[in-house]
Amino acid sequence: MNTGQIEPERVESAALDAYSQVVTAVAGRVLPSVAALSVQTARGAGAGSAVTFTDDGFLLTSAHVVTGAQGGLATFGDGAEARFDVVGADPLSDLAVLRARTTGGQVTDTAQRAELGDADGLQVGQLVVAVGNPMGLAGSVSAGVVSGLRRSLPARDGRHVRLIDDVIQTDAALNPGNSGGALADSAGRVVGINTAVAGYGLGLAVPINATTRQIISELVTNGRVRRAWLGVAGSPVPLPPQVAERTGQRLGLRVAEVVPGSPAGAAGIYLGDVIISAGGRPVQSVQALLKLMLGPAIGTRLPITVLRRGALVDVVTVPTELAAR
Repeated sequence: MNTGQIEPERVESAALDAYSQVVTAVAGRVLPSVAALSVQTARGAGAGSAVTFTDDGFLLTSAHVVTGAQGGLATFGDGAEARFDVVGADPLSDLAVLRARTTGGQVTDTAQRAELGDADGLQVGQLVVAVGNPMGLAGSVSAGVVSGLRRSLPARDGRHVRLIDDVIQTDAALNPGNSGGALADSAGRVVGINTAVAGYGLGLAVPINATTRQIISELVTNGRVRRAWLGVAGSPVPLPPQVAERTGQRLGLRVAEVVPGSPAGAAGIYLGDVIISAGGRPVQSVQALLKLMLGPAIGTRLPITVLRRGALVDVVTVPTELAAR
């Protein structure tokens, strides 16, 4: 037996360690689902990435990648090209849905559908892989960890400004053109859509969770996202100990503004009230209230519990549709 030599096969196997095996497996699973996008608008040419998420040619990307465009060209990893139409975009979540087609008008079957995961299960320190198709190259893969959760990213749609909440922060490098690409977990499930570089070595991704799945569904079905409007503004405040114990929550939303004639004003919500819950769900932040303001809330009765002068008071609002810009 020659103990002074190590078999080359064993050396190669040792080099491809567990970390590398995971990243390689994720890349192999997700890359066929990712396309490079090329768009042309009045402001000039633009580029980004997109993720195929259905078997019939729907792709998911960042809204800012296709701002001002009605369509463009998608190039897949195997070199296949397909024109796409912008089905709908939602700047307030920075998500957009596209539909890829061949020149004959049929939906392309070139791409492989990615599996969408759930970002709500992520933990800080967890391995993630950023996959894009930037600058028309044949795919870009970078690995890192979740370095922060529940970050906020400002988004604007005309005069409306809101925060995209639960944004994922990662140290997986994002290259130019990676916006709209996939952030995947170690199982190859897409848990986020890469959206921005937050600084040197840091990237941000819009999470895939119950809220964004609802947004995606509305974009596919209606081409836009309808949001309800209450007409209140506020900020989180600690609840008195006895109220916190009774309700099981630590924070509420103190009302700092009520728009005259708004649904909140008509329902009898006043300055200084602290919103405890809406529709039976705890409200501990502005984002928690905004989550309830998607399409189904429009024109329906929404019971709200507020803390007023030490007492819990129930009111009923009927949110109206947020006017388009």
